[in-house]
Amino acid sequence: MGPNAAPSLFDDLPEPQGPAPAAAPSAPDPALTPQAAAPKPEPEAARPAAPATPSAPPLAGSYSASSIEVLEGLEPVRKRPGMYIGGTDERALHHLFAEVLDNAMDEAVARHAKLITVDLDAEGWLSVKDDGRGIPVDPHPKHPGKSALEVVMTVLHSGGKFSGKAYETSGGLHGVGVSVVNALSERLDVTVWRDGHEWKQSFSRGLPLGPIAQVQPSKKKGTLIRFKPDEEIFGVGAAFKPARLFRMARSKAYLFRGVEIRWTCAAERITDHTPTEAVFHFPNGLADALSERIGELETVTPAFAGRVERKGEAGAVEWAVTWSPIGFGEADGFVSSYCNTVSTPDGGTHEAGFRAALVKGLKAYGELTNEKRAGLITAEDVIANAGALISVFVRNPEFQGQTKDRLSSPDAQRLVEQLMRDPLDHWLTESPKQANTLLGFVIERAEDRLKRRKDKEVQRAQATRKLRLPGKLSDCSRQSANGTELFIVEGDSAGGSAKQARDRTTQAILPLRGKILNVASATADKLRANIELSDLALALGVQPGSRFNIDDLRYERIVIMTDADVDGAHIAALLITFFYRSMPETIRQGRLFMALPPLYRISAGPLSEYARDDAHRDELLATVFKGKKVEIGRFKGLGEMMASQLKETTMDPKKRTLARVTVPASEEEIEDLVERLMGKKAEARFQFIQDNAQFAVADLDV
Repeated sequence: MGPNAAPSLFDDLPEPQGPAPAAAPSAPDPALTPQAAAPKPEPEAARPAAPATPSAPPLAGSYSASSIEVLEGLEPVRKRPGMYIGGTDERALHHLFAEVLDNAMDEAVARHAKLITVDLDAEGWLSVKDDGRGIPVDPHPKHPGKSALEVVMTVLHSGGKFSGKAYETSGGLHGVGVSVVNALSERLDVTVWRDGHEWKQSFSRGLPLGPIAQVQPSKKKGTLIRFKPDEEIFGVGAAFKPARLFRMARSKAYLFRGVEIRWTCAAERITDHTPTEAVFHFPNGLADALSERIGELETVTPAFAGRVERKGEAGAVEWAVTWSPIGFGEADGFVSSYCNTVSTPDGGTHEAGFRAALVKGLKAYGELTNEKRAGLITAEDVIANAGALISVFVRNPEFQGQTKDRLSSPDAQRLVEQLMRDPLDHWLTESPKQANTLLGFVIERAEDRLKRRKDKEVQRAQATRKLRLPGKLSDCSRQSANGTELFIVEGDSAGGSAKQARDRTTQAILPLRGKILNVASATADKLRANIELSDLALALGVQPGSRFNIDDLRYERIVIMTDADVDGAHIAALLITFFYRSMPETIRQGRLFMALPPLYRISAGPLSEYARDDAHRDELLATVFKGKKVEIGRFKGLGEMMASQLKETTMDPKKRTLARVTVPASEEEIEDLVERLMGKKAEARFQFIQDNAQFAVADLDV
C-alpha cells in the first residue's frame, strides 16, 4: 500500500465545421463514350439557358463556398482544445493523463491487465504502461496502409469501445481520448508488445513521424504511452504537478481491487512531500479509501460498504459511506462518485440512485420499527453529515461532455438503487442498535431542517409586521428565504422603477436616500444612530456585528443596484464596506451581489442593444452596428430607465448578469485595502490613487 505520509486521497479531478460542398461531376470523355449511347440533341427551345459566368472574383469579405473551412484529422483538436478537454489550464493539462490512465484501467477492469506503471521523468515526460492485450497493430481494414495503432492515435472517434465486444464496461466512450492526447502533445511515443513482437511508433502534434516499426521479438504483452504536452497549446513552462498525478493514480487503485499501480517520479520535479516511489494495491477498494480519508474521526456507526455485480449483465456498484456528528473537516459531508473508474465531480444519476437507496432503506426500517418520524426524512437529511464514495460500472454510460464531469445515464440510477437496497436492508436489520442510532441521527437532521424553515417563515412574517416602511421596503410575497432577493437601490426614483420591474413573489426593493455612512471611518455611536443602516439591517432580519447570524437572513441573495456612474460606484463601495465590516459572512457564503445595469442604449431602426460601458459601446458599434446609422442614448440613472428596460437588462434572472462579491485575497490584505481606501487617512487614499491610477493627459486646455 502507499506510504502513510502520502497526500490525502480523492482530489476529484477527474469539448467541426460543416462538410465541404460536393464536387460537380466531371464531363465524360467523348473518346470513351460509345457512339450509340450518345444522347439525342434537344430542340433549341427546350434547352435551359446556361448560367451566367461570373465576370469577377467575389469581393473581399464575401461569404461563399471558399469560406467554408474543413478541418482534417486532428486539426479540430488543436484549433479548439476546449471542446475536448475543457480548456488549456492546469486542470485540462492533467486531463491528458486521465485519458491515458483511463485506457489502462479499462484493460484492468476487463481482466486483461493487473499492473499499471506511471512515471514522470526529470524532463517532464509522462509514461503510462500496462500489461494488457496491447493496442492492435495489424492493418486496419477501412484505412489501407495504416495500422490499427496509427488509426487509434490519429483518427477521432476510433477505438474498441463502441460495440462492447472488446470491453463490457469502459471509461472511454467517444474514441477521442488518446487521439486528443496525441494531438495536444509536442511528442508522443507508443510501444506495444503484442503477437510475439515489440512495436513502436512516434508522433508529433498528432502527426506520425514514420510508419509503425517492428522492433524485436518479445513475449511481453501490453502498451506504453510516453508523451510531453505541447507548450504551444498549454503555454510555455506548462508542466505536470507530481502531487496531482500521484492522487489521480492512487484513486484509480482504490476504484478497482484487482489492479496494482506503481508510481515513480524524478526527485528534481517534486517540491512537496510527494514520494518518488509508491505501490498502490487495495484489496478492500472503497472501504480502504473511506477509512484513510476519515482517519480517527468520530462516526455515528461503522462504515456501510459493499460491492454487488449484476448477474448475467455488465454492471456493478461499489460503495462506502459513514456519518459523522461533527462533519468532515471544512465540510459537513461529501460524496465522491465515479463511473467506470472516471471521476464525476458534478455527480449525476448514480449519485441520485445512491441517495434514493439510502432514503428508502431508512424509511423502510423506520416503518419496520414503528418509528413514525422516519417519514420526515429526505435525501438532504441523509447526506447532510455523510461521507460517501460511490463507484458504478455500466455499459455505454452517458456523460455530459468529453471531460465526463457528470453522469446522465438513467440506467445508472436504477442499477445503484436496486443493487444497494438488499445489502442496506440486511446491514440495518443485522445490527438493530447501530441501525436505531443512525435512524435517530438522521431524524434529528430532518427535525432541525424543518425547525429552521419554520423559524425563517416566522422571522419573515414578524419582520414584515415590524418594519412597516411604506416608502422604503417593498417586500416580496414568498414567506421562505429560498429563491428570494433584496435589491438595494439608489434613491426613490430608481426604487419606483425597480418596484414596477420586479417579480413581486421573490424580489424585494429597498431604496436608499443618498450615500450611506462610511462604516470604516465612523464611530460606534454614529453606526448605532444611523437610520439608513438600521433600516437595512432590519429589512434583512439580522443584527450587525458580533450578533450577526447568517441563518437569520430573510433573503437568499442581496443585490446592490446602483447607477453606472461615479456616484453609483461610490455608493456601492460604501455598501460593500458595510457588509464586509458588519456582516462578513454574507460575502464569505456568496450571498452578496452587484447588479450590472447598462450605461448606453444603441438603436438602429428596429435593432437595439445595451452597452455596459464605453468599451462595450465601441465594440457594438464596430460589430453589430457597423455601417449603420445609430442613435445612442445614455442612461443618467436607473430612475430614468423604463421599468421594462430595467427588468430586461438588470432584474430578470433569465437575462441579467450579476457579479458576486468575493474576498479573493487574505483577510489581512483585504483589511489593509479597506483601511487605505475607506479609512480616515485621506493621504493613504491619495497615495493609493497615485500608485495605481494611470493618467494619460493630452491637449490640456487651461
